Amino acid sequence: MKKEDCIVELNARTYRWPSNPVVVVCIDGCAPAYLERGLAAGLMPNLARFRKEGFFAWADGVIPSFTNPNNLSMVTGAPPSVHGVSGNYYLDPRRRTEIMMNDPRLLRCETILAEFAREGARVAVVTAKDKLLGLLSRHLSGGIRFSAERADRCTLRENGIEGVLSLAGMELPGVYSAELSYMVLRAGVKIQEKHRPDLMYLSLTDYIQHKYAPGAGEADEFYCRLDLEWGKLADLGAVLALTADHGMNAKTNPDGSPKVIYLQDLLDQEFGIGSCRVICPITDPYVRHHGSLGSFVTVFCFNGVAPVPVMEFIRNMHGVERVFHREEAAKEFELPPDRIGDLGILADASTVIGTSPQDHDLSALGNLPLRSHGGLGEQRVPFILSRPLTESYARRARSGRLRNFHIFEFALNGTA
Repeated sequence: MKKEDCIVELNARTYRWPSNPVVVVCIDGCAPAYLERGLAAGLMPNLARFRKEGFFAWADGVIPSFTNPNNLSMVTGAPPSVHGVSGNYYLDPRRRTEIMMNDPRLLRCETILAEFAREGARVAVVTAKDKLLGLLSRHLSGGIRFSAERADRCTLRENGIEGVLSLAGMELPGVYSAELSYMVLRAGVKIQEKHRPDLMYLSLTDYIQHKYAPGAGEADEFYCRLDLEWGKLADLGAVLALTADHGMNAKTNPDGSPKVIYLQDLLDQEFGIGSCRVICPITDPYVRHHGSLGSFVTVFCFNGVAPVPVMEFIRNMHGVERVFHREEAAKEFELPPDRIGDLGILADASTVIGTSPQDHDLSALGNLPLRSHGGLGEQRVPFILSRPLTESYARRARSGRLRNFHIFEFALNGTA
């Protein structure tokens, strides 16, 4: 069978062998307002070209609107109920042990990348932060796979590539920097030039979006530089697909101070210490810019405390948008029921939820407002292709709900 006749079937979807190289970029934290600002100000000529010549729309990401569940949905083409990654962090209720969701063994299905590699495709995965690399490159035989965070440690044996810093023409960037995203894209351009992978997935970091609102000079400069690298990738003949894991909003009171519900303290006062456990799934190893405060948390009930009175207590809090049972969350947001709490809580677009003040260090914010994500207010994300859609896929995009995890399918099957 010719390669062009090969298809990959995964999670009830079929993916066609790429006739042109496909590069999917996850613009971490890319709220629509950043791109709207860049286009209106004439700062992003390549994005303007994609809007004119390709496909430009908005899509819904996965809730909770955090990094891990959305990235894994994109590379599996499926919601968390299928791949099993419900957040960056969860609680094993039997052991009452908190677990970081960066272990590849937690993934419950294969990725599109691994399946194509198994069929002989050349695949590359470049992430900004190392926390995602193991999950995204699970069962990826051969190919190129590394994080910008550890680009200085790459070897042919472990990463399928060496000399990344020289390749990208950069020094090793700090993990809290815009340069970490630039490294991903610059390396991606060079890999596309030199190795011509059939599929490449590039995942950026949301350092800038956590610190600066759309229209800030630092944000404008960041998106200008991203746009430059996107243009290079498209000009190399790749089908470039741009989407995001989540958006970003200011989480502040009118005076600019952080708007936080410290839910663990409130539940301890109402129901007794040890009766409820609040888990913040935004938690990961990189907390300086958000202090583990996001707009989605889960609550586990212990010691005979029933979820219903806890739900009613939380529902009346100012800043809470939704409270729902485990079964409701699993159904409405397609989450794995065994990896979420008895209750799920969504804060509104200007509010975050935490445990206790001492658990959340916001000293790194300096004079900047708290900006974070996790709720419905950060679900809307871009869905952009550098080439036009076929009529059938254009019709599907117009008539149905577009999700960020459709991005590989549209790029592989739906471009003209």
